[in-house]
Amino acid sequence: MRILTIAHLGAADPVRIRQRFSVVVMRTVLELNGVPCIPFEEEVTGREQLIFSRSFSEPVTTRDGMRQALSVYAQQGAARLVKHGTAAKVLTAFAGTGWYAPGAGSFPSILVPLPAPTTDPVVLAKAAHRLLPHIEEGFRYARAGIMLTDLRPATGQQAFEPFRFRHEEQGIAELVDRVNKKAGPGSVGIGYGGLRPGPAWQMKREMLSRRATTHWDELALVKAS
Repeated sequence: MRILTIAHLGAADPVRIRQRFSVVVMRTVLELNGVPCIPFEEEVTGREQLIFSRSFSEPVTTRDGMRQALSVYAQQGAARLVKHGTAAKVLTAFAGTGWYAPGAGSFPSILVPLPAPTTDPVVLAKAAHRLLPHIEEGFRYARAGIMLTDLRPATGQQAFEPFRFRHEEQGIAELVDRVNKKAGPGSVGIGYGGLRPGPAWQMKREMLSRRATTHWDELALVKAS
């Protein structure tokens, strides 16, 4: 259709674009012409699950290294649950090696039903650590993560007395989230998730492109003289 640039797309006929492509592309054309039709979403989150998974910048080969990774993901999961006012009843932890590395083809996982819906990073970390007996020392694990499912409103009915997490009532997840928002991500952590210096397996971001359309601090600046 000889549409080679954003300007060409903005000048295209929205009706014809809808006929050839999809309503999403048509809405993009309208947005380019100043017609708001795509609602802004701060963050897209599934109703039924939250997943925290990253590939490591360098392989994790020990259970202690994997313990730290799972602790970090559990803490991030707790913060996200608090943000959306939900609590998780089930946690799944998983890891995986590269396909061609020594020990390739190792993809352990474990599903852990929790006694009660929770946002507590301590409870979530302990549940994630149940994967550790399935981690083989010396294998070069390239990734790991956790998945939180059976999400429920955090303001729902409290669990019966024997199933309550007393320390959760102290608001640990909310406190850690507030500190990290004020002092910067990773400023404080719980247990292995708070070790300093930061883990060597963290994804490298030195070559990350500027996020000029999603982060205020990285907006492109144009100066005219």
